[in-house]
Amino acid sequence: MKYVERVFSSSNNKAEAAKRESEARSHILGQILTPEAADRLGRIRLVKESRATDVENRLIMLARSGQLRQKVTEEQLKDMLNALSEQARDAEKVRVVRRKGGWDDDDLLDL
Repeated sequence: MKYVERVFSSSNNKAEAAKRESEARSHILGQILTPEAADRLGRIRLVKESRATDVENRLIMLARSGQLRQKVTEEQLKDMLNALSEQARDAEKVRVVRRKGGWDDDDLLDL
């Protein structure tokens, strides 16, 4: 088998694996979301795909661990989004720590 053929078949296998994973995610989400919640998640994906992926990952994790007893409603999805945005807000805070006893303008006069 030539190198080009191996590279092509490798990329083809990766594409097929990505397609299968995407179909599995869609199937799981279809089972655990109400139509309204799925619609809201789709609109979120249009605006910010990373946020939608984070929510999907969390929902799939909850479903696989058996913590979801019923389908997730739009209100429950909103609550989850609010919780994620609060966590992101806490992570984005910047804290400036100034050194004490560092260089001072008066130090230059002593030279």
